[in-house]
Amino acid sequence: MPLILFNKPFQVLCQFSPQEGRQSLADYLSIPGIYPAGRLDADSEGLMLLTDDGALQHKIAHPDHKEAKTYLVQVDGIPDAASLARLQAPIDLGDFVTKPCRAVRIAEPEWLWPRNPPIRTRADKPTGWIAITLEEGKNRQVRRMTAAVGLPTLRLVRSSIGPFSLATHPLMPGEFVEIPVAALKSKR
Repeated sequence: MPLILFNKPFQVLCQFSPQEGRQSLADYLSIPGIYPAGRLDADSEGLMLLTDDGALQHKIAHPDHKEAKTYLVQVDGIPDAASLARLQAPIDLGDFVTKPCRAVRIAEPEWLWPRNPPIRTRADKPTGWIAITLEEGKNRQVRRMTAAVGLPTLRLVRSSIGPFSLATHPLMPGEFVEIPVAALKSKR
């Protein structure tokens, strides 16, 4: 039962089946029988977990199990106390209401790799960074949340899932590491 930690690059699809003109997980991982435990949009980057164990995949990905996921978000504008408070409270996004979460302003992470292509810059519009930790993960939720508080997402990097993080397993985009079963059990 391997557990694979993978740093998904920008514009890579979270699927193994090919799609013409697009990179997918198959371009980076050739381990038979593994599947993603959760997804990231093509325009998001960062940590993904993959496994061949269906029960483990369900436990990691299903919101009932409340695996905290932290996202580092570069936003268009500077987050202030009011916008952070709004992000932390439930937000009605139309088709669902978010659960409370943790949202804090951070400095741009020094360890973060440059994105290719780079984020556009405008001298008249500063950007800021927020760390958002959720125990849910609906489709494009973080992007929708930041837009709802007037801070559109420019870059989104998932840095951790439960006990696993890119801080403790530094991987460059496209790199992966297999976690031994014994190490996995000790983290649970």
